[in-house]
Amino acid sequence: MSPVRPAFVAGNWKMNGALATNAALLEKLRAGLSVCKTMEVAVFPPFPYLDQAARLLSGATLALGAQDVSIHAAGAYTGEVAATMLVEFGCRHALVGHSERRSLHQETDALVAQKFGAAQAAGLIPVLCLGETLAERQVGETLTVVMRQLEAVLARYGVHSLANAVLAYEPVWAIGAGRTATPEAAQAVHLALRQQVALRDAAIAEKLRIVYGGSVKADNAAQLFAAPDIDGALVGGAALNADEFLAICRAVNP
Repeated sequence: MSPVRPAFVAGNWKMNGALATNAALLEKLRAGLSVCKTMEVAVFPPFPYLDQAARLLSGATLALGAQDVSIHAAGAYTGEVAATMLVEFGCRHALVGHSERRSLHQETDALVAQKFGAAQAAGLIPVLCLGETLAERQVGETLTVVMRQLEAVLARYGVHSLANAVLAYEPVWAIGAGRTATPEAAQAVHLALRQQVALRDAAIAEKLRIVYGGSVKADNAAQLFAAPDIDGALVGGAALNADEFLAICRAVNP
C-alpha cells in the first residue's frame, strides 16, 4: 500500500439492518475508530437508515455513504433516490455499479457511468465497482471485463473524473462466497487498472485509490493490504460485525 494514498475501508451493509442493531454497531465502530487519523472509513447503510446513521455519526471520523444513486436529479422516478438528497443526509460517498446492481437489476456499463457522473456532479465521491464473473474469469476475460467497465466512465467523463473517485475491484465469484482472490491475483488486477489510468494521466493514477472487495475478513485482510496497489477494502458481510470490521481496519492501519 502506497503512502501517497490514504487507505479507504468501506462497509457495505447491503439490505441488512434494524434501528437497534444499527445503533449498537455504529456506537462500537465510532468508539473503535476514534483514534484513526491516517485512513478513511465509511459505512453504507440501506437508504431508510441514512438519517439514523447521520445523527449517530455526527462529529465522528466515520463517513457515510449510499449504496446506489439515481441518474436523475428529480422527477417522476418512483423508487429512485437523487444524489442531492443523499448529500442532504450527510453522505460523502455513493457506490455505483456494484455487482449486485449489475446482475440483479441489469445495470449496463453506460448506466453505471451515468450514475458515476450524477454522484460526482452533486459533490459525492463515487466508488466505482468493477469485477468479473466466475465464467468470465475461467475463460481469461478478467482484464477485458474490468477495463470495459472502467472505459465506460473514462470515455464519458475523462480521466480527470478519477481525481475525485475510488475504484473497487470486486470479483463477482468471490462476493459472499467465502472465496477470496489471492493477494497476487488481486494485486495483478489493481496494477493493471492503475496502469490503464496512467496511460492517460500518471499523476492521477498514482493518487487513485483502488480497493478490493470479495469476502474480505479479518484473517485475510493483512495479506491483501500488503500488496502495493491494494488501497483498502469494500467489505460486505463482515461489515455487520463490529469486531470483525474493526479488525479489518486495524489490518490496514496497525
